[in-house]
Amino acid sequence: MQTLDTINQTLNDNDAVMLYFSAPGCNVCHALKPKLTEAVVNEFPAFAIVSIDISETPEIASQFSVFTIPTVLVFFQGREFLRKSRHMSVGEVVAAIERPYNLMAGN
Repeated sequence: MQTLDTINQTLNDNDAVMLYFSAPGCNVCHALKPKLTEAVVNEFPAFAIVSIDISETPEIASQFSVFTIPTVLVFFQGREFLRKSRHMSVGEVVAAIERPYNLMAGN
């Protein structure tokens, strides 16, 4: 289970972080997560990916102002760059982070 401290440490220790907020009863969350995770890991290997179950840790969702699931937050160098909720595609997320990731990674 994630804590706010471990998430903040991950944000401090990694230049690229994706937070994935979901809950056990969310079918969209469970369908999207493996596809999105695989795409990010394959395309952007420097990303740290953190999954947050909001049913276990609602205070973390509140801290990040997440009120709907699934929600994906992408951070570059500790700053929120992208926020996608509910209706999103894997391609849309990948396209949105490709350019800033490549600039950050020096590609």
